[in-house]
Amino acid sequence: MLILHAPNVHQGGGRTLLLPLLQALSGREDVRANLDARLLRQGYVPEGIRARAVEPGLASRLRAEWSLRATDRPGDTVLCFGNLPPLFRLSARVVVFLQNRYLIEGLPLAGFSWRAWARIRVERLWLAGRSGVVDRWVVQGRTMARLLEQRLGRQALVAPFAEPAGAVARTSEPRRDGSGSEFDFLYVASGEPHKNHRCLVEAWRELARQGLRPSLVLTLNEEDCPALRRWVRGVAQAEGLRIEMMGATGADEVPALYRRSGALIFPSLAESLGLPLVEARRAGLPVLASERDYVRDLLDPEEAFDPLSPTSIARAVRRFLGRTEAPVALLDAESFVQRVLDA
Repeated sequence: MLILHAPNVHQGGGRTLLLPLLQALSGREDVRANLDARLLRQGYVPEGIRARAVEPGLASRLRAEWSLRATDRPGDTVLCFGNLPPLFRLSARVVVFLQNRYLIEGLPLAGFSWRAWARIRVERLWLAGRSGVVDRWVVQGRTMARLLEQRLGRQALVAPFAEPAGAVARTSEPRRDGSGSEFDFLYVASGEPHKNHRCLVEAWRELARQGLRPSLVLTLNEEDCPALRRWVRGVAQAEGLRIEMMGATGADEVPALYRRSGALIFPSLAESLGLPLVEARRAGLPVLASERDYVRDLLDPEEAFDPLSPTSIARAVRRFLGRTEAPVALLDAESFVQRVLDA
């Protein structure tokens, strides 16, 4: 029996990965699943899945953990798809699919709400304290495997997956002028601090002051990040930036944005995989991305930049658009002295 334990997965990249997995397991008699009730109410779960609904909240989550302990059997495999090991030791073989870098890396939590801050701190303790019940860890990339080994001293199976399968490679020289596209650049990301929206907007401010105003779409939802949206809107209005925010959440909305855009820009500081990189490449979009290990684990971007530097991001955009800068000319000693005297 395969028991898919995903009581806290109902949105974002976790949902994007979980849904094709449920589809692949649909109709199998040897599979049952513990799923977030919100996912079931959204109508995404195939009818062929024998699912138990887990309501959001601590009490329901604890009941789901106890039910898992009470019903597992030797010879079963429990696949934990929500980053965390089981709370109780099981008779079954336990496999944990770990996607959240915040749980195994000391990334700063500044910028999160107090609820999110508290949740991440508790989940870090949960993962570290219950790691001993795990028989096998599975991660999406080599960087995550290295972090897991550094944090817990455990080896992980690197098994990245996305639909459709296959390598994420350049298929042709991408267009760089944005011709035929409604938007020049697209950033598909939620509003967490590590997604680095503020640095990206600062880069757009810098480009505008250089006389370059490419259009940019951000997938920021009003209900998830109202403060960030207000800040972006204020900067865009003050500087005359062509930035639009579209809260794309539906299964068909993000693919539609890829079709309307000229390139993906991805300044995230840390990812376990970076699913939009895969989606954009398969949609035929060129990619401008952070010079970070998680990006190079997955693909070779058309342009790379230091995600902590608005200037580096702006320069990558200029290069991509063919607006290269002339290098600074070095002076000889005599010219330097003269320049100082003339200043």
